[in-house]
Amino acid sequence: MEIIPGKLLQTIDNPADLKKLSTDKLQQVCQELRQYIIDIVSMHGGHFAASLGVVELTVALHYVYNTPYDKLIWDVGHQAYGHKILTGRRDNFITNRKYKGISGFPKMSESEYDAFGVGHSSTSISAALGIAIAAKYKNENRKSIAVIGDGSIAAGMAFEALNNAGVTDADILIILNDNHISIDPNVGALQKYLSTLVANNNNTQKNINFFEALNIAYFGVEDGHNILHLVATLQKLKNIAGPKLLHITTIKGKGYAQAEKEQTKWHSPGLFDKITGEIYKKTFTTPQPPKYQDVFGNTMIELAEMNEKIMAITPAMPSGSSLKFMMEKMPHRAFDVGISEQHAVTLSAGLATQGIKVFCNIYSTFMQRAYDQVIHDVAIQNLPITFCLDRAGLVGEDGTTHHGCYDIAYFRCIPNMIIAAPMNEQELRNLMYTSQLPTTHHPFVIRYPRGEGVMPEWQTKFEEITIGKGRILQEGKNIAILSLGHVGNFVQAALTTLIKENIQPAHYDMRFAKPLDENLLHQIFQQYQQIITVEDGTVTGGFGSAIIEFMAIHQYHANIKVLGIPDKTIEHGSLKELYEECGYDTNAIIKTIKSFIQ
Repeated sequence: MEIIPGKLLQTIDNPADLKKLSTDKLQQVCQELRQYIIDIVSMHGGHFAASLGVVELTVALHYVYNTPYDKLIWDVGHQAYGHKILTGRRDNFITNRKYKGISGFPKMSESEYDAFGVGHSSTSISAALGIAIAAKYKNENRKSIAVIGDGSIAAGMAFEALNNAGVTDADILIILNDNHISIDPNVGALQKYLSTLVANNNNTQKNINFFEALNIAYFGVEDGHNILHLVATLQKLKNIAGPKLLHITTIKGKGYAQAEKEQTKWHSPGLFDKITGEIYKKTFTTPQPPKYQDVFGNTMIELAEMNEKIMAITPAMPSGSSLKFMMEKMPHRAFDVGISEQHAVTLSAGLATQGIKVFCNIYSTFMQRAYDQVIHDVAIQNLPITFCLDRAGLVGEDGTTHHGCYDIAYFRCIPNMIIAAPMNEQELRNLMYTSQLPTTHHPFVIRYPRGEGVMPEWQTKFEEITIGKGRILQEGKNIAILSLGHVGNFVQAALTTLIKENIQPAHYDMRFAKPLDENLLHQIFQQYQQIITVEDGTVTGGFGSAIIEFMAIHQYHANIKVLGIPDKTIEHGSLKELYEECGYDTNAIIKTIKSFIQ
């Protein structure tokens, strides 16, 4: 079904076309842009409510400012769909987040209008400040604008940027989009302070406000859905020099009733009926495996009921990680600390020094932001915290900024770390159980992928797993396959096919990237000259590299092929497409095995 944009929107191929319209046409542009986003996302998927909430702001910014010469930076980028549509990507917006299509986030290589690549939160002010300082140094009359939400501005990096901006004379405008929610409702003292500013509209406040205390001129609070007032306000601010902040209020999901009422649910709802609001779900006649995140969430409650020392922390991902289950049932033992990965890790460390058994749940891609804290505050002090890394490996349509490619490699080089990956839901439960036992004395990383597992009947009795102990899943001859984590299921599927052709490699589920099961590896290298490793992580420095290091240290000689995420940037697409591109899906494993025996 062809999706046709509204009459005015059809005429806008770039912001120059938008500027040709009189201001009395802008409300219609907003209506058509909002409807076009609804039409596209309902049929093709993607992030939804965030872009609806900033339609008027998007139109106003491109109407007033001289983009792309003036630089517009969207924090995170979930809300940039309207921006993409107005900047030359309207007709191919149906390819958004699809394999070889446009990215779901602003991306410098995609368009000159995307001033800075984003995907992780709280980077916009720092980047915009850098652009503004450079413009001043080069004597360019270039405006620099950062659009940041009330959730993102509470993160440490945003505080650092505000602190720096206030002592410069850089021409930067920070637009604080205050809608009380990121993916889940925002938390923390700053959120309460912003609510007070909105309630008082900053008119009755006699004391200097927080931003003014940092020497940043404050303007607001303004209605972010009043397009004419936004245009007039931005035109005035263009002529005010120095660092300044415009505080606006918006409604996430604006213009679509269901999204306004259930903003977390409609952050990224999948495909839906735009008329009825019904979100399409697959129906099955047989029980289906749960998502790994739900196994984590439900297992947390079971373990916490068994062990009163357990607490759990997540930095702004209670729904995505399913820690919300424990937060609802045990609010005094499970906490969302906001978009603050560094704080989450060191908070966990502080708790651990007092005998609390902490489960810190962070997506693999966001754990990168707390690397020093893991080393300095956890590993050096050898604190037995469990890091549950959700979305490890390739994540699909969110693409390059969200793939969890690097955690095996960047954790493997840190002393005292245990790194494990479950092949299925039962293994995840048992690893979580093992990590909280009194006999576990080291930081314990458990990485697992986005999406469904393989076991419909997953809620099995807990069993301790010996740390650093792998297992043999299939005896074989000539070739040994060593897998780590969920990708072991790809190997099992490949072997099912190969056995029919009388090809019988051995398969070992190694479970741990650190410590390695050295006894098992000695047996493997003594028996096999052909070895394949498979992992859902970078091949550079990852699990396969660990096996090659073992071979070199112990002076074995074997032909080893490492399958995993190659040493390049992987874009977005379905998981099936990306596994195939990276060469470690079932077919690639079959092809690699056959190449060894030819």
